[in-house]
Amino acid sequence: MATSRPDNILEWLTLQLVPGLGRVGCKNLIVRFGSAESVFRAGPGELAGVEGVREDVAAKILRKKSTANAERILRAVERTGARIIRLTDPEYPSSLREIHDPPLLLYARGREIPPTLPFIAVVGSRNPTSYGTRAAEVIGKGLAVRGVGIVSGMATGIDSAAHWGSMEQNGFPLAVLGTGIDLIYPESNKKLHEKLIEKGAVVSEFVPGTPPEPWNFPSRNRIISGISKAVVVVEATMKSGSLITASLALEQGREVFAVPGSIDSFKSTGCHFLIKQGARLVVNADDILEEMSIGKPRDVGKGKPQGIPFPPLAESERAIYDMLSNYPLHIDVIVRQGKLPAGEVSSILMKMELRGIIRQLPGKMFIR
Repeated sequence: MATSRPDNILEWLTLQLVPGLGRVGCKNLIVRFGSAESVFRAGPGELAGVEGVREDVAAKILRKKSTANAERILRAVERTGARIIRLTDPEYPSSLREIHDPPLLLYARGREIPPTLPFIAVVGSRNPTSYGTRAAEVIGKGLAVRGVGIVSGMATGIDSAAHWGSMEQNGFPLAVLGTGIDLIYPESNKKLHEKLIEKGAVVSEFVPGTPPEPWNFPSRNRIISGISKAVVVVEATMKSGSLITASLALEQGREVFAVPGSIDSFKSTGCHFLIKQGARLVVNADDILEEMSIGKPRDVGKGKPQGIPFPPLAESERAIYDMLSNYPLHIDVIVRQGKLPAGEVSSILMKMELRGIIRQLPGKMFIR
């Protein structure tokens, strides 16, 4: 269902669409005049005197030629059931407002973004290992339990794992899109998108209908880091977009954390590079929150995980379980190390998998 139109929202949209007026110019105009409607009431000399606003752009502002296009966009937003959050609105994340080039408007769907909730960004590979997926889930859960929101980009892999982990513990997940608010990208994340709207929120700075162009995502990443108190990188190569997010975070004065991986995994080369450059090494949510001095104490919060009794294991099951970890192990290695017949190992593994104690991955690989 579409929400009611905020007062003077058409003027805000019109201002955003002025050709040649960038994000910095928009921000400076709002800081100078207080609102979009006040900008349009100003004289040409006053406008041109604002940093980031050239004389020709000031003339375009006063002509308000973008009004018709703004009306079209507003109707598209309303059809989507989205809402528009202005730079001066209480719901607009205060930390994002402080960056050099914040979006003038955010298009949003889902619950209202809590104004006092601290957010931590979790980003990483779109094709993670099982270790990386598990690490992102654990961090997402841990942050949620301690009353901290997760912000990420709704990509497959690490982003999705962190979002799901947060929601499992009733946390507030916030996804920042590189498309218009009316599009789901990637389409395979439709279920996640629906859950994010139900449990948290989805936001975008792009007008409805904006496709997932490559140049949208670095711009999207500055919002992810801008909203956050810190950025956590889980499994990233040297060419990963997550390193761009980490760089943006440093420019914005945010902390950067990295989860170490195996020295044999090229998917963690970016994380290891960040650690060498001074990023803080972390293995769980407590490492992050203690460093940042945010979040609730460990024993506070309805979302605190309850201890689940570990099922009793036979001696042979215990021996195999002790061999396994979060790193995949091939069945042939288990047979060789366990010094048991292959048929017996296969049977034990199948029983443990059915009981939810271990998990089988493609290629006869097993993890806890």
